[in-house]
Amino acid sequence: MNKTLKKSMGKIHLWLGLSSGLIVFIVALTGSILVFEDEIDLFINPEFYKVAEIGNNKKPIDHTIMVLQESQKVGKMLRIYTFDDPERTIQIMGKNSEGQTQFFSVDPYSGKVVGSAMQNSRFFSVVLDLHRHLLVEDIGKLITGCSCLLFAFVLISGFFLWWPKKIKNLKQRLTVKWDSSFKRVNWDFHSTFGFYSVLFLLVISLTGLTWSFEWFENGIYYLVDGTAKKAINKLENPIKKDRQLDKTAFYQSILNATDSVYPYRGNVQIRMPNDTMNSILVLKVHLEKNIPNQSSIAFFDKNTAKIIATKPYESFTKGDKIRRAIFPIHTGSIYGYPTKIIAFLVSLFAATSPITGLLIWLGRKKKNNLKIHKAS
Repeated sequence: MNKTLKKSMGKIHLWLGLSSGLIVFIVALTGSILVFEDEIDLFINPEFYKVAEIGNNKKPIDHTIMVLQESQKVGKMLRIYTFDDPERTIQIMGKNSEGQTQFFSVDPYSGKVVGSAMQNSRFFSVVLDLHRHLLVEDIGKLITGCSCLLFAFVLISGFFLWWPKKIKNLKQRLTVKWDSSFKRVNWDFHSTFGFYSVLFLLVISLTGLTWSFEWFENGIYYLVDGTAKKAINKLENPIKKDRQLDKTAFYQSILNATDSVYPYRGNVQIRMPNDTMNSILVLKVHLEKNIPNQSSIAFFDKNTAKIIATKPYESFTKGDKIRRAIFPIHTGSIYGYPTKIIAFLVSLFAATSPITGLLIWLGRKKKNNLKIHKAS
């Protein structure tokens, strides 16, 4: 790289880094926490996720719903989560009498409610909102998205700045001289670990754009399928009102039918319709697959619990399959703990990079000011 181009690249790296630094710090730090969300939450609140004792038989889900409606005054059910693990509790999300979304944990063997929390006030709900929206909804989503995009350019420009002029200097660029001055250690840390992290952080930052920009998500579908994204989680045809099934076996019949259609081991999520036109959506994650987040779909009549349509994962378009894979790639869960640890470490480094980069800039600015002062 010639001197003029390197100088221009340095300015791009500097000013994009300074303009996005604070947001990158927040997003990267919260992202590192979210990598181990399940493990941390389980450690802090074991009773919310694990039953005290495994029983012989589980209560029907409808019994659990009835308990919530009577003891917790839950009006509208939103989502029901059941798990293949016999030690896991059932998770239910519903609206209380004041219209607030509340999260409940229920022992499937006794039907007892073992925990509850307001969805928006749960620790990891706040962390996720901060990570994606900076707690200010759509404006925050735009800010984090633009900062992620800028950070991707910072990473690319940083890689070109890191690349040594001569191959013989490569070893120096790959190590941190820990016994040197603070200024040198800071520069080495920023530069060296930036090189080791650049590919992982580039993948994380680019996949993160999926939640910020619709054009980016649609771009994936156009690139792979040649068409815009189609809603696979929704049936377009209205549901005709029919005789209602006995509510004492309504949700349990949905779960049983899902397990019959998709007999593999998996966790099931039942989503209630948001309006009068849509059916009940059920997703069953295939736990026997190496790549996580492979869910098949089934639709049920919201009045009779009769199965309407099925969409096995194998029938998804390539675009849908890639979109499903983006979440485990972004969070580092794609290959279990090895990739989770990598995602955690590089996210922590990303949180430090605006700080170390700022210190480098301040140091150079001070040095330049001293030169000017001496010259005058």
